Amino acid sequence: MRKISVFFALIALFALLSAEPSFGQWFIDLENGAALPGYNDVQIPRDTGTLFSLSEDLKAEAAYFFRIRLGVQWKNRHTISAFVAPFRLRAAGSVDREIDFFDETFSPGAALTGVYKFNSYRLTYRYDIVRKGRWWAGIGLTAKIRDAAVKIEGEGKTSNKTNVGFVPLLNFRVLWQFHENWGLLLDGDAAAAKQGRAEDVALALQYRVNQRLSLRAGYRILEGGADVEEVYNFALVHFLGVGLTYTF
Repeated sequence: MRKISVFFALIALFALLSAEPSFGQWFIDLENGAALPGYNDVQIPRDTGTLFSLSEDLKAEAAYFFRIRLGVQWKNRHTISAFVAPFRLRAAGSVDREIDFFDETFSPGAALTGVYKFNSYRLTYRYDIVRKGRWWAGIGLTAKIRDAAVKIEGEGKTSNKTNVGFVPLLNFRVLWQFHENWGLLLDGDAAAAKQGRAEDVALALQYRVNQRLSLRAGYRILEGGADVEEVYNFALVHFLGVGLTYTF
């Protein structure tokens, strides 16, 4: 899936670079850095599985992450973008009780390894409702495809629960340009319902190198999950990252 994601991202980048510049301003946004695991509670199936933590019962490792966004802005206020973010965390250890997970049972004290995958593919439209002085603010909608999985291995057995689904999200972006070249950026996607919630929100300090290139560094939070008949899984991940936006 990672190779497929990178392949399609490169195709999209080539298409953007080859496009005629008459329709708005094309841009590419890249972000990468360290992902630090918070809580990650799992119970699959919801009624009969064992509730355990991939980050507390097992020891989760920090991971490298990267994100790519390609888009176009026109008439100064409209933005459409496509976004790819492959992501996974790994964990290892043993649990002092029996673990019933999906279609397997693991013995107490068994050496286990776990993988939490949460790949995200999004298409976003946003309209800037404020573009005045030092402030820019926009709001929009995101159509997200979630490619998620939790896998546990141990005692020669593997249990892998996958989930691919569509999630509608509210998109927002606020930029405070407090200096000619420096700004504070808050942006993200978020939604909540009785079945679960999702938040992917970043706060970053941004530096405008020139009219085409901006650099940033900041903190991002990814949190959410689902509590439904089939699955219970809620996770929190902290991101420390740097990024750039280049306008063609």
